Amino acid sequence: MSPGRAPRRRFILLAAATAAATLTLSACGGEGNKTGGGGSTNFVTGSGGISTVAKGERVAAPKLDGTSLADEPLDVADYKGKVVVLNIWGSWCGPCRAEAKHFAKVSQETADQGVQFIGINTRDAQKSLAVNFEKDFGVSYPSIFDPTGKLMLRFPKGTLNPVAIPSTVVLDRDGKIAARTLQGINAEELHTMIDPLIAEK
Repeated sequence: MSPGRAPRRRFILLAAATAAATLTLSACGGEGNKTGGGGSTNFVTGSGGISTVAKGERVAAPKLDGTSLADEPLDVADYKGKVVVLNIWGSWCGPCRAEAKHFAKVSQETADQGVQFIGINTRDAQKSLAVNFEKDFGVSYPSIFDPTGKLMLRFPKGTLNPVAIPSTVVLDRDGKIAARTLQGINAEELHTMIDPLIAEK
């Protein structure tokens, strides 16, 4: 190999490693796949990365149940009749930590307006890590412990399925998927997702 080729080869390898690292990091906090599947969809993604579906075009959420971080049975279907905010998070995820205080705040603000927050904790090998996260950030609503991420796979492709961590999916009072974002969000953005559903009759 000529002397000129060695630096070039190192540059190519470094560029490839950087690209791989970027793809790995996008699993936590990246925009991800906006549509969640190919083909025709009935939802629109706004400039803030929040996708919504008109009331008549929504599909039912899948069965989402399991054991909570408090070791109690937890089934999202039990909250039908309420607007349900599902937040998929992990204690290891930086954007999840950044948004946690906003979720804790808005969950309390909207509790008397027929809104129920439920977390889906994923990729945490030890439940204690997730429990400590909730204590640190004042999260008082329940979370399903889903270390392998199987609940995310229950969402049909081509719908507003969560394909990144964090993701937030909002269900209307009929248990249908109405809104989704694939990134960490703040209180104002949460209200943008929730308030129109609170107002629906």
